[in-house]
Order: sequence, then structure tokens, then C-alpha cells
Amino acid sequence: MSTTSIVSAVPEHTPTILSCFPARVTSPSPQGPSTSKEAKSQHTPPTKYVPLYKAALKGDWATAKMFLICNPGADRAPITDGHETALHIAAGARRVEFVEELVKWMQPHDLVLKNKFDNTALCFAAASGITQIAKVMVAKNPTLLAVRGCKRMTPLNISALLGNRDMVWYLYSATGDSVLTEEDRISLLIATITTNLFDVALDLLNKYPSLAIARDGNGETALHALARKPSAFASGCNFGVWQRFIYLCDHVEVSNIARDEKDQQVARGFLTPAVQCLNGLLWKTLNLLVPSVMLVHDTKVMNIQALEVVKFIWNEILLLKSWQISSILAEPSRPLFTAAELGIVEFITVLIQSYPDLIWKIDDESRSIFHTAVAYRQEKIFNLIYDIGALKDLIASYVDSNGNNMLHLAATLAPSSRLNTISGAALQMQREYQWFKEVEKIVLPLYTETKNLEVRTPAMMFTEEHANLVKQGEKWMKNTASSCMVVATLIATVVFAAAFTVPGGNNNTNGTPIFIEAKSFMVFAISDALALFSSATSVLMFLSILTSRYAEEDFAKSLPKRMTIGLATLFVSIATMMIAFSATLAIVLDSRMTWVAIPIALFACVPVTVFALLQFPLFIDMIRSTYGFGVFKRSAKPMLY
Repeated sequence: MSTTSIVSAVPEHTPTILSCFPARVTSPSPQGPSTSKEAKSQHTPPTKYVPLYKAALKGDWATAKMFLICNPGADRAPITDGHETALHIAAGARRVEFVEELVKWMQPHDLVLKNKFDNTALCFAAASGITQIAKVMVAKNPTLLAVRGCKRMTPLNISALLGNRDMVWYLYSATGDSVLTEEDRISLLIATITTNLFDVALDLLNKYPSLAIARDGNGETALHALARKPSAFASGCNFGVWQRFIYLCDHVEVSNIARDEKDQQVARGFLTPAVQCLNGLLWKTLNLLVPSVMLVHDTKVMNIQALEVVKFIWNEILLLKSWQISSILAEPSRPLFTAAELGIVEFITVLIQSYPDLIWKIDDESRSIFHTAVAYRQEKIFNLIYDIGALKDLIASYVDSNGNNMLHLAATLAPSSRLNTISGAALQMQREYQWFKEVEKIVLPLYTETKNLEVRTPAMMFTEEHANLVKQGEKWMKNTASSCMVVATLIATVVFAAAFTVPGGNNNTNGTPIFIEAKSFMVFAISDALALFSSATSVLMFLSILTSRYAEEDFAKSLPKRMTIGLATLFVSIATMMIAFSATLAIVLDSRMTWVAIPIALFACVPVTVFALLQFPLFIDMIRSTYGFGVFKRSAKPMLY
């Protein structure tokens, strides 16, 4: 945390906590107390406290001690416009040693002093995330844990809203059960879910199972909060190929209490200091050497914990009567449809496996979760429709309040948040066409020509909705093809000329190349010919793209296939051109500077590697989306039943 800011580390998802701390730690005006009405009402302290303020901010205890000796009572005096004491400032600035010395100097009741926002210094410590600062204060005055700050929040709730894991575990274990009310506990549960502290949430639920069905001040349960957390589940993790491989290979066992057994014991202080130190060094070393492995491991632990929280809460909800279950799933929002909109397939699977009737539920627009999945392009949710067998025909026949069937929803343009996950307008159009055709397989033939309330068939709707995307896809394809064709044409010209100006020249008697017997010459000849053929093929592929009709169906197979072939042959032409060039230099310089062959070969790899690195992601995306299993790959094992 910045030394000049108390809330700079506040996450964006905790706006309610922002008003609990001053925007910045303001120092007294050097001109003395302000004469404004606001300043008078706040009793701005005199400028004599400026040295103490600066010392607390910098952690300069020697200067502060001299000031406190010369000014008795300054340790409990408000030294800012916000009525913060030196302890508030030092705690917010994370000055551990300063806080330790100042707490020794102060009386226990002095630690309960509040600023104008009703926050004690422990609230500042909870926001700072430095556990040692909180421990020092609590050791001096344990009643601080029960002193509420702004918005009547306990220090524990403040730390939970800010997601400081170690601080939360310490305050959670130190705060007595009598301190927290039922409202505090449900707020704490939802806060820990919001900030991904699922280990704390699991422990809280095990202690107080009734929290699973309790509602907070907004009328929401923990299930509602989980339905808005796609990043907490495996389906929401956007890992690369290497990270996905680590994720699958990483074996994680998490108890239904919370974290790993060792991690939880360390957090609660059950291990000896020596073991704690050794365990901490082990994880820090691994995190330093292979940070990606630790990131994937931590993510998988979080995913498992989040799923355990969902299961626990849902099992408690199932103990209720049917009308109570319906009430939780309908008010104040619909967590089932929220999860479907965000693509949290694990959340929906847990709910439906034990309560199959949920597949028939509809939202305010008369849409099922599968209709929602189509509208928001959540393929993992949509693929679940194949697990319900013949019932999918009934689900697909639903018509929403606007007269749209499932194919109409597939014909609408995808939300920008989902569309932008795909690179390039052409591939976006390809994905949209694939969605339309996939949903067309599900609905009955009658629905392909059914008109909605706007008198539009799905095909008409698709053409109108995607007209602009088709234009953007055409522009993207033509620009890419034009740029690549220039390079391919230049390569073809160069290698064609090189074939008739062979290195070393020709024999004047019979016209044969002088170095025709050299091995390097054969390498030159073959690579030059390959460069010419591949570049010519590339030019033709890109030319066919430029002259294409650009119909909607062309984006599905034809155009991506041509672009793939064009990029592949262009890469081959660049690589073989570099080989031909290297072979030419080897022939010319072989008898004079034999050592030059190695650096030439190394430098020749540079442009080839650069082209591969720049174009490989696009190439792979096209291969995967055109020839791969696609986004509609169905699991061999049914997920719902």
C-alpha cells in the first residue's frame, strides 16, 4: 500500500468499503487551522503535529519518540483532518516496527480511538493486510476485535472485503463467536466468496450451516454470489496449452474444511515455528523458480474449494420445502440463469444432478437455461442439452416472450464480451455461423422457417444481424491476404531470378554451373525450387481470397482453409529462401572463410522464427476452428445424469 494512500489497494469489486477510509492521509495545512466552516467542524489539529505525522508515515520511531516526550498526550491526539492518530497513519502505511513501539507507548484504551469515519487503528491494519500489525494491537487490547468501524463493520469483515487471506484467517480465529451477529456472518460469507477466499467460506459454513440459506441486506444468498463468479471455476479459467496440461496433471486433494491441511495449520498457527518456516520457504522457492506451476496449482485449489462450497450450500437448500427452494432460485435474481449466462457449467451441473426439474425452469422472458446459453454463446452449457436425450426436442421448442425460438437466438449477434474472445472478424463470423448451424441441428425443421413477433425467420434474422460483421470479416481477410501476397510475390520474384544467376556462375564451355558437384549447390537448388513453388502457391491462395464472393457460408470453411494454406506455404517459402541464401554464401565463402557458415545459419533462422511467432497463434486458431473438434465437442461421459 502506498505511503500516501490508505485505500489504493482496495479491489474494484468492493466499492462499499471505499467510504470506510479516507481517500488519502491528509497532512495538516502548513498555514495552520483552516477557517472554513468544514474545517472548523472537524477541529483540524494545529501544525505542531506535522512532524509526528511525517514520522508515522515514514516509520521514523526515533523522531516520533522525541516528539512524544516533548508533547505529552500526542500519541492519542488527532493529527489529520480525518481525526486519524499517529497509530492510524502508521498502520495504514504498513510501518510494523513503528506500530510495535507506539503500541508499547500507548495505553490499551488509547487503541480504541476512532477517526471521523468511525474506524479504529485495527480497521486500518485490517485494510493494510499486515498480520503482524493486527497481532500487536490485539495483544495490547483484545476488545479491539469487537469495536466496529464504518458501516458497523468489524475488522474481520473489512479484511474479508479486501481479500487479505492471511489477515482474514488471523482475525477469523481471534474473533470470538459472540462478537459476530448473524448479519455479520452472512456478510462475511458473501465477502469471502466475492474475494475468492473459499477456504474461509467452507470453514464458516461447516460451523454455521444455516448461513447456506441466509440472506444478506440485499436479499441475496451465498448461492447468488457464487453464480456471479465464473473465474472461481475451472470452466472460467483461460489457460494456455501448457497451463492446461499442468492443470490436468496436478493432483490436488482439498478437505471439505478449506485449504490444504498444512496451509490451514500454518494459517492458524498450529505448526511449530520451525516447520512453518520450512513450509513457507518451500512454497516461496517453488513460486520463485516456476511461478506458472504455482499459479495453476493455486487456481486448481480455488476451483475445487469453490465447487465444494456450491455443493455444501446446495445440499442445505435441498433440505427446504419446494416453495422455499423456488424462492431462493427466483429472488432477488435467478442464480441458475446468471450461471448459464456466464457459462459456469460446474455450478449448473451440481444443481441439476440433484434437482433435475431445473431443466424445465424458465426466466422472465420464458427462456430455459439452454436458450440463455445460446443467446450468450456459452457452448459448455449448451452441450449439456445432449445429456437429456429426447427431452431436448421439447426444450428446443420453447418460444420466448418475443416469439423467438432457439434458432432465432442463435441468429442474433453474440454479445461483445463473447465475440471479442475470438481474434479477427473473419473468425468471429465463422464462430457465429457454426453456432447457427449447430442449433439448427437441434430444433425441429418446422422452426427453421418460423417467424417471430417481428415477422423474421431465423435465416433473415441471421443475415440482418451479421451484415456488419460480414463486412468487417471481408475487410480483415482482404487486408491480411493483400499484405501476405506482397511478401509472397517478392519472394517468388527473388528466387526465380536466383535460379538463373546461380552462385559461382556457369561454365563458358557447356553452360553448366561451376559448383554443380558441391553438396551446398544441391541444397541451394532444392531450397530455391521449393521457395518458388511454395511462394507461387501462396500468391494463388491469397489471390483467391481477394476474389472470393464473401457469402456467409464462405466464412465457415472456404475462406479459413485458403488462409491456412496461404500462411503455411508462405512460411515454407520464407524458410526455404533463407536456406537457399545460406547455401549460396556457403558456396561462395567455403574456400576462404569456413567459420562463417555457422553465424550465417543462425542469423538466417531469425526471420523464420519471427514470422512463426507472429503468425502461429492465428494459424493455430484457424486450424482449430476449421478442422478441430470445435466448441461443440461433447463429453463422452454425461455430466447431468
